[in-house]
Formats: sequence, structure tokens, C-alpha cells
Amino acid sequence: MRNLLFTICILFIAITSKAQQATVNPRPLTLDEYNKALTYTIADLDKDTYVKFDNAYVLDRYESRKPYFITGGDGLKKRIDLYKLIAKAGMQEIGLMVFYTSETGKKYQALVPDFTADAKVWAKYFQDIDDINKVEKNFVLKLSYILSKEMSFQQYKVLNNGKDMKEEAATYGNDICFPGDEEVTMSNGAKKLLKDVKTGDEVITINPATNKASAIKVKELTVHAAKNYAITELVLVSAIEKNTANGLNIDLSTKILKATPNHPMLTKQGSFKMGQIAVGQQVLCLNDANGKYEAYTVLKKTEHGQGVQNVYNIVADSGSTLLLNGVMVMQK
Repeated sequence: MRNLLFTICILFIAITSKAQQATVNPRPLTLDEYNKALTYTIADLDKDTYVKFDNAYVLDRYESRKPYFITGGDGLKKRIDLYKLIAKAGMQEIGLMVFYTSETGKKYQALVPDFTADAKVWAKYFQDIDDINKVEKNFVLKLSYILSKEMSFQQYKVLNNGKDMKEEAATYGNDICFPGDEEVTMSNGAKKLLKDVKTGDEVITINPATNKASAIKVKELTVHAAKNYAITELVLVSAIEKNTANGLNIDLSTKILKATPNHPMLTKQGSFKMGQIAVGQQVLCLNDANGKYEAYTVLKKTEHGQGVQNVYNIVADSGSTLLLNGVMVMQK
């Protein structure tokens, strides 16, 4: 559900921006209109860019964009087409229609309401994208990636509901560590939960200068007493894009890392505390598809208390980095 809410935040800000440009007082999309609009189809997504319905509504291809073709870690290529839903009376943009085509040709539709829509409309939209996500793995993630490229928004403020977590720092433990359910990459390529790592285990370290991996021994797993720790969570994405005559092909790979905000991370811009890392910065990660170490971009960042728990850190006999959830992190 957190990913769903994140996507809604993205769409909310994006549609707000677009609607305010079109008119000072955009009218809300009604629930009846929402349900009716989902019956509207585009016969030929490659050719039909402006289609009228019931002499009252129009689907107009968003910014005349070509389709997106997005490939995830499973190697399956999906297609996403965006159309503005326009009410002909006043020519007001009241939503954004998403046409999502799977690798088998199966089609799904989602309608993003305008920001003035009633809560019942938004609730229906929540349910609809959740239903699609249950049968089309990572649908919400792929959709949020496309929309975040197309529409600008103040992501950090929205994701934290306007809160500045630094102002609440005194209420959270401040040890430099990770939750115990993060996965450590072992020397044999296997993954082990951080909380289960033992003295003498061999783990992978990455040389930041050469991106070369080597094995190091664990001297100690330090455990900090259970507190309500502040946790920074980063969603990292590698998206290799290639323009073609038919559209934009995207190979998408993702990682998620959680740590206390003051744990050091090495980015392309230098060393930062994890809580200081901004959306758009790049960190080194293991690409599971090709076994190479590549720069991944921070797509999403959240900070929150994660409840009372222990947090952990590895002390090793050499090296300066570790791989947690496939992400290169600095040893404390």
C-alpha cells in the first residue's frame, strides 16, 4: 500500500500542476464520469492521437508522446501510453488515462483523476491500480517511473507529508546501522539476513575506485538495543533508455535500501549521510541481471520511524564497503 500511496502523491502533484496551467478553477471528475471513461478505448494506439467520445469527452495523446516500452528485471517488455481526458465543455483536463499493454498483448486501463476529484473517485482509483498491480507485477513502480519523468513535482516534501524529519530527530535513536532484515551479499554470492551474520563469515566488499569485488571476513556483528529508530528508505532505479522508431525502450532494474539516516553512503558526488542523499543522486549497485556493478539513481526517498527494533552493523577485517540488498554501503 505504501507504494500505491507514493504513486498517488506523484500523480496528485503532477495533475495539480497541469490542471492549474489549463484553468484557474478546474472542475472535478465525478465518479460516474470516472466509471464511464474507463469504457473508452483507443482502437489503434499507434495512430489514434485524438479521439472523441459521446460528443462530450476527448482522449488527447499526452504531449504527442510516443509510447514507452519498459522492461523490468524479469525481461518482459511492457508498453505504456498516456492520454489526457478532456471534457469538451470548457475544454478542461479532468484526468489522465493510462493504457498499459503486457508482453502478451493484454491491455489494462487506469484513469488518474484530476486533483479536485471527490474522495470516492480517488478511492476507486486506488482500488483499480491495486487490482492491476496484483496481476501485473511492478505495475505501480513502472507507472510511477514514467509519470515522474513526464511531470515535475517536489518529491521529498510530498513523500514526507510536509514534515521535516530533522525536526523530530530527538524522538528517534541515532545509531549508525541497518535493520536486521537487509540482505548481505556473501563471498559465494549467496544472500544472508544481516541479523544472521556471524563472526568469521565472508562477505563481499567493493573497491570504490575500480568497482572490483573481493571477500573479507566479519570480525563482529554489532547490535544496538531496540529503539524506535528513524529509518531512511531509498528506492534506486537503473533505467537504460534507447530511442527507436516505434518509441522509447527502457530496461528497468530496482533496489530498495533501508538504514538509519546518519549511515554514510558513497555516491557519485562523494560521501553523504543516507538522510542527506537527494532524489536524483547515484550510488553503486549490483545489477543481478548481468552481474556488473552499475550506478543506480535514487527515484524515491522516505524517512519515518519503523517501530521499536534492534539495528545492526558489520565490522570487518578489511575493505571499506559492504553490499546490502545489492547496494554498496560504507562500513561505519
